[in-house]
Amino acid sequence: MADFLEIKGAREHNLKNVDLKIPRDKLVVITGLSGSGKSSLAFDTIYAEGQRRYMESLNSYARQFLGTMDKPDVDQITGLSPAISIDQKSTSRNPRSTVATVTEIYDYLRLLFARIGTPHCPICGRDVVRRTPQSIVDGIMNLKEGSRLILLAPIAKSKKGEFAHVPVEFSKKGFARARVDGVIYALDEFPELEKNIKHNIEIVVDRLVLSKEMRTRLAQSVEQALDMTNGILEVLDDETGEVKIFSQRYACELHPDEHIPELEPRLFSFNAPQGACETCSGLGTRMEIDPELVLSPNLTISEGAIRPYNRVMEKGYRIKLLEEVAKRHGFSTKVPTKKLSKEAIEIILYGTKTDEKYPIEMNGRVYNMNFEGVIPNLERRHRDTDSEFQRKDIERFMRVRKCQTCGGKRLKPVVLAVTVAGLNIVEICDLAIDEAVELFKNLELNEQQKFISTQILKEISSRLGFMNNVGLNYLELSRAANTLSGGEAQRIRLATQIGSGLQGVLYVLDEPSIGLHQRDNDKLIATLKNLRDLNNTVLVVEHDEDTIRAADWLVDVGPGAGVNGGMIVASGTPEEVSKNPKSLTGKFLSGEDKIQTPKNRRKIQKNEKLVIKNARENNLKNIDVEIPLGVMTVVSGVSGSGKSTLVNEILSKELLARKH
Repeated sequence: MADFLEIKGAREHNLKNVDLKIPRDKLVVITGLSGSGKSSLAFDTIYAEGQRRYMESLNSYARQFLGTMDKPDVDQITGLSPAISIDQKSTSRNPRSTVATVTEIYDYLRLLFARIGTPHCPICGRDVVRRTPQSIVDGIMNLKEGSRLILLAPIAKSKKGEFAHVPVEFSKKGFARARVDGVIYALDEFPELEKNIKHNIEIVVDRLVLSKEMRTRLAQSVEQALDMTNGILEVLDDETGEVKIFSQRYACELHPDEHIPELEPRLFSFNAPQGACETCSGLGTRMEIDPELVLSPNLTISEGAIRPYNRVMEKGYRIKLLEEVAKRHGFSTKVPTKKLSKEAIEIILYGTKTDEKYPIEMNGRVYNMNFEGVIPNLERRHRDTDSEFQRKDIERFMRVRKCQTCGGKRLKPVVLAVTVAGLNIVEICDLAIDEAVELFKNLELNEQQKFISTQILKEISSRLGFMNNVGLNYLELSRAANTLSGGEAQRIRLATQIGSGLQGVLYVLDEPSIGLHQRDNDKLIATLKNLRDLNNTVLVVEHDEDTIRAADWLVDVGPGAGVNGGMIVASGTPEEVSKNPKSLTGKFLSGEDKIQTPKNRRKIQKNEKLVIKNARENNLKNIDVEIPLGVMTVVSGVSGSGKSTLVNEILSKELLARKH
């Protein structure tokens, strides 16, 4: 195998017929001015040709599904390996993706909980076990000998209805009695029930006096009752009136109806209907109409205070309808909405909640119409419409809010009732990566759980370790992937690639140090070297000084940007490049050039400032910030301290919302 990756005659974009030799299986950094041609060389030439050759190696059947790739404008590249690009542009925008899912840690967590999870009652939190028919018989036999017992099969619990079919259906099956709302009746004397009242109905399966000789009969009756009710049996002590509940399902005796389904990996997935919260479908958030976005407080209804109704098509009959509602309920459409009473605003936004009809005259005809309220009307149209335009139009008046049912946890309560080491799967995902590393390092399990989970825990721990090593120890596993910066997303993919253990690959990276504090840079460089030591060629487009100095080989592209760039100014070890008088990068490495600190700075006007109060998004702890206007302000801090949250999630979004 060739020792060098050799490029001849590269002319992609602004590259000027570049010839270059790069050593294989080394950490190679390509640097230079912005626009000098670094990415054109690394991504659009070397990586693109590696991808194209791999595609051409596939058979024609596979290629028809993958399409074709254009050959880069280059004469020849030799010594090329299969190429993998890890850039900043391929961040997941899927709202369902989290740090745990994109790293596959969540898949292993789901498997772990399905195999060794301890289920609890979702209501009272008690441990629950799943009984077998044999253990139920044993439990009944442990009751006081000589007890007069009635075995009941519950067929209706707190359900409305007349249940007229019950005596006919169960008489045919050979049963003689039923217990209705606590009273036992013969089936031929079954009472008439009020259909609008909730009832409890159990079929009497057997009546017996408990003794050792009755075990066989008891076992048969237990099996019969369990078959009738999908696994629930009630035992009534005829003398004391006490009822004991036995269940084959994961359920506690106090709440047998709140059972936990069979533990399997998909139950713990918020992307599967088995586990996802039914209200938000596993997103953890819901889009809801915001009353503040609907009403303009300084305008009257006649002037267009109801923003969603300001389109020409909406304005006519909807405003007429509101005028009729206002007449009947005693408020005016001619005063600003901020001066209306709370009752009037409630009617405007949420309707009258009655079947009242309001006469509306349109085109010479009178229509009697209900008024459902502005917000219910918008919600219904957003839910029912097939028009993407109308849906987007209504979403202008909506905000993303945490789901009230699951509290943003994405999963059903029964799923959250399963724990490992006292924590449910959401509580583990809410940990930062360094906290999760410690948790799994010190996880207390019994011998059986250890035997079952050894390989699963090994995979989880290795992935967490890789994430820790690339400086992402501060990220929570539950962090949404679409809130990650480009640099964070790239380092996650880098950690995933190290975990894959591939060898003989060409990795091309785009500024992996971006957004990373100097404190964490050493970890990143060690990770890049680790990737190299797996016999891979690591090609990095980078400006960071530490990464440049740590490189085995350095390529300086320039000398200028655009048409003034596209040439190889210097190529060699960092020491060799630092001695090259033509290399601008070399001059900075040698200390000949340096960035000058400005002597004069703009004066800060004390009264001109932008104020942020009580910021608490993500990890921000109710902070107040003052940013002076008219000057350049830098927000700094270690990786994960909350810089991007403050600037992008709070300041930028709020300014955009106010502008539009």
